[in-house]
This record gives sequence, structure tokens and C-alpha cells, in this order.
Amino acid sequence: MDGFDLFQLGRKLMKLGEQAMPEGGFRQLSAPARAVLFDIAENPGSSISDVTARVKFQQSQVSACVARLREAGIVEAVPDPLDRRRTLVRLTDEAMRHATTRPAAEIDTAVAKAIDSTDPADIDRVKQALAALEDLLRPSS
Repeated sequence: MDGFDLFQLGRKLMKLGEQAMPEGGFRQLSAPARAVLFDIAENPGSSISDVTARVKFQQSQVSACVARLREAGIVEAVPDPLDRRRTLVRLTDEAMRHATTRPAAEIDTAVAKAIDSTDPADIDRVKQALAALEDLLRPSS
């Protein structure tokens, strides 16, 4: 596997995750808004410029995504106390509560479709491999 293969695998895994999530809420966000949301969740208190640099979108697109997420009550923006010209963004308390209390999104159906098998052993094998990757790649924080 090389970097291109890894990138393609990552895209496939993202699509599987999207298929497994319940309708509404998160799935209704555009792909750029989801990328911005995840970046803000992983890096609370970041400036719009910081988010822009990490997600590799134009600043106007990031700002538009942040505006939509603010309107939805998912993120909040506050002036940087060190530089009042900058805006820092973070998840709202309500969004953080929702993230920790949301029901699990079962992946068996999406995995079965992706591997074209309904054999529970095949599905379990994929889920074990995904769990191992998650364990190894999860940030230590």
C-alpha cells in the first residue's frame, strides 16, 4: 500500500461511515462543513486561519461553513483575547453534550454491503480490523 492507496481507503471508509450514520443532523451537512466541524472538534479554540490551513479549503469557504455551523448552534466563535482581530472557534457545550450522548451508529449493514457478504464472520473480521486501526491511530489525548 502506498499513499494513494491509503487515501482511497480513507475515502471508502468515510463513505462507509456516512452510510452507517442515521439520517438527519450530521449527514445533512455538506462534506466541507463536516471536515470543518471535525477539525474544530479536534482543535478547539483555533482561529479560522488555523482551520483553513488544516482542512486546505479557501478561507471564504471555511468562514461560510463556520457561519452555518454557528447558525445551527454547533460551534461558537469568540474574539481571541490576545489579538481581538482574530476569531477563535469551538464546539458549543450543547454540541459536546450531544456528541457524548448520541446513540451508536451500527456499521454492520454498511460493512456487509461494502464487502458484498452477509456472513457474520466476514463482517466481524472487518470490524476487528477497523477496531485495531482505531486503537493504533487514535490520538493519545
